[in-house]
Amino acid sequence: MKRNKSLLQLSSLYFAAASFIAALVCVAFLYLKIQTIGWEHPISASFLAGIIFFLSIGVVFFVIGKTNLPSFKPGG
Repeated sequence: MKRNKSLLQLSSLYFAAASFIAALVCVAFLYLKIQTIGWEHPISASFLAGIIFFLSIGVVFFVIGKTNLPSFKPGG
């Protein structure tokens, strides 16, 4: 039985996509910064932390959006 996704689940899928895009942006900036300042600079470390953060948040939002959650409405 297929259920329609709630508004919160659909919005979590959009947030997952935005998080994955933000991780890709951080990868691009990290690549550019490594070319100029190297790995040891704090800016490079913060971009690496941003990549890990956005990827993990994207995975969590994606799982929430794709899970088949039951309806908690009375009589639903």
